[in-house]
This record gives sequence, C-alpha cells and structure tokens, in this order.
Amino acid sequence: SGLSSSPSTPTQVTKQHTFPLESYKHEPERLENRIYASSPPDTGQRFGLSSFQSPSRPLPVSPSHYSYSYGAALAAAPGPAEAGMLEKLEFEEEAVEDSESGVYMRFMRSHKCYDIVPTSSKLVVFDTTLQVKKAFFALVANGVRAAPLWESKKQSFVGMLTITDFINILHRYYKSPMVQIYELEEHKIETWRDTELYLQETFKPLVNISPDASLFDAVYSLIKNKIHRLPVIDPISGNALYILTHKRILKFLQLFMSDMPKPAFMKQNLDELGIGTYHNIAFIHPDTPIIKALNIFVERRISALPVVDESGKVVDIYSKFDVINLAAEKTYNNLDITVTQALQHRSQYFEGVVKCNKLEILEAIVDRIVRAEVHRLVVVNEADSIVGIISLSDILQALILTPAGAKQRETETE
Repeated sequence: SGLSSSPSTPTQVTKQHTFPLESYKHEPERLENRIYASSPPDTGQRFGLSSFQSPSRPLPVSPSHYSYSYGAALAAAPGPAEAGMLEKLEFEEEAVEDSESGVYMRFMRSHKCYDIVPTSSKLVVFDTTLQVKKAFFALVANGVRAAPLWESKKQSFVGMLTITDFINILHRYYKSPMVQIYELEEHKIETWRDTELYLQETFKPLVNISPDASLFDAVYSLIKNKIHRLPVIDPISGNALYILTHKRILKFLQLFMSDMPKPAFMKQNLDELGIGTYHNIAFIHPDTPIIKALNIFVERRISALPVVDESGKVVDIYSKFDVINLAAEKTYNNLDITVTQALQHRSQYFEGVVKCNKLEILEAIVDRIVRAEVHRLVVVNEADSIVGIISLSDILQALILTPAGAKQRETETE
C-alpha cells in the first residue's frame, strides 16, 4: 500500500533529563507526571498515546548543564548541514549569560529532541511510488498533516508530503468544475516531484534532526528553514521516529515555565515587544471562492486566512489544514464554492478563531495559544477588526532565539 506506521525506537540513544533547576534533584518524577497529566500532543498529529520513558534512576544534576557552551550545542547537531546552518547565528555574550532572559533558551539547550518523542505514537510514511490521490486520502484517514517520503531506489527519506503539496496541485491544475484534475487522479508522488519544474526549488533536501540534538537546535531549524514539520531521524538506524512541530515544542516548554524564573519580557505586551505581523495582512471574505483562497496561500506563502465580514469584523479563519477537507469529502473538483460553503463541512473539532489584542502581555499570549492548541492568534482591535497575526514561530523566536542573541543575517532570504 506504500504505508507504514510502525517506527522503531532507537536503542543506542541514551535518554537524559538534565534540566538543572535545584528542585529537580528532589523531585525527579515531576517531568514524567506532568507530561502524563497534560493534554494530548499536537492534535494535528492525532497520536494514540502520549507517554515518556522514565529513567530508572534520577541522573545527577549539575549547574554545568544549565549553561553549557554553544560549542556543546553544535557538537550535538546531527550533521554538517545543521552545524553549518547554526554557525550563521550571531551570539551576543551578554545575552547568553543573562540568567533571566536566557532561561528558556538554556532549558531548550539542556533537553534533547528524544526527550519530547512519545514512547508510542503514529507515524505514516509514504513510498514515492504511491499515487498522489491515495496519499492525500491516507493523510485524512490517519488524521495526520504530513508524512515523510521514502524512496526505495535511494533507500532513504527524500522529503515530506504535506497539505501544501495538495494545495499546490489544486492551484496548478484546477480549471473548472467541469474539468477533472487528471494530475491528482493519476500522478504518483515521484512523478509530481520530478516533472514539475516550476516547483523544483520548493523540493529542497529533507530537513531533519537527530534525536540527540538539542531542542534549541530544533527550534532554530524550524524557524530558519521556515518549515512547520521537522522529522526526527535516528542517524544509526535511519528510522524516522517522530515529527516535531512548533506546537509540541511550545507545549513542552510551557509545562515547566512555572518552575523557572520569569523573564521580564514575559510581562511586556505585544506592542512593546513588536511580536507578530501587522502590515499587509492577507484576509478573505465569507463569499470568497476557495480557489482564490488557495491562490493566496501559494502566492503569499502563508498558512491561514482570517475571514472578515463586511463590517471588517473577524468571523472565521480558513487555514491550510481546512483544505484537506476537500480530499476527505472528495469535493476538490469544485473549487468555485465559497469559503463559507466549504467551512460547513469542517470537522466538529474546529477550535474557533482565537484572538488577542496588542496590549496583552506575552505570558497571557503563550498560555492562550497553548491551551487552545492552535497555530496562531488573530490580533484584533476594540471593534474586533483584524490588525495582525501572531504565530507559534513568532512566539518561539521571542522566547528562545531572540534572548539568545540569535539573528538571521540580513542577506539571508527565504
């Protein structure tokens, strides 16, 4: 069938919990208890069980773990590609050593990607010879948003199939409700990837990370590469173990925030911090045709579109994930229907439009986005009109990378 859902667990990776707050010397079980007590991980992934292996004996905790050098972080990087990428970071010594503002950064450096991988989870893998149409139906059937692609000839993972691919196909080939999308019906994944020259630059080498790399490296890789899914691949066995997301990482961090010193910036509001996007915000109306929304997704390279009524009030949101409903309902051959019509078929699990305003402090913003399990907040004014968008990437950048003094060079482009 081209499907696989039985990732193996690495046997040669030593799992360590080395968060160096003194309280953890006396309460080593709290990490496990809190993960068990938390809500299920990333709802987009629909994992069957969220559980972590507990070390048989508490490991000694040393202050050195709390502020180990950037060189050590690089040493944990999975390979030359990631190491080269991380070397582009510019670090300010004062920022790194600031015990308050850098507390979340140090927390992420002292935990490995393996610490966040559930003992049991669902991972769907597609062979590149699988038909595109069947692959998207399989995403729907398994309740996942993306799947690693395995190429048998190379005996390696070569990329990811995501909802963005589905959108690109519809955007590229849709003509009218009267014309069937032949390419979606007949193409194999490898055909789609190999023959579409205009998309070649979007098929970059697979970005992945080792389970032994730090979560700081994972956050930087996600944001630097402007991706939403980061496969964790065991360098020894070559097995894909898990797919890391912004949502999963922020949830993990937020579980421990109450035990850490609170940086001053957590009490500052969005306006003071300048977090989010407030210019040239893309939006649609309830009567916007779906094909137009898909065109905006492709042209603007964004992941969601607020739906605004005639008075300018935000009434809904149409995200890339909603597009998969077109595959679930097999209605992708009529993209002239309106957004409102399409959203009538939305899953009952829709979390709604979660909003905030620019005067709310970052602490409240983090709590809201984690509790709501959404990927973004719509920033509105007193009239409930849209003024901006704040994403999980914006928040992770503010909590972890900015305090570390990490900046992308101005010459770097998307």
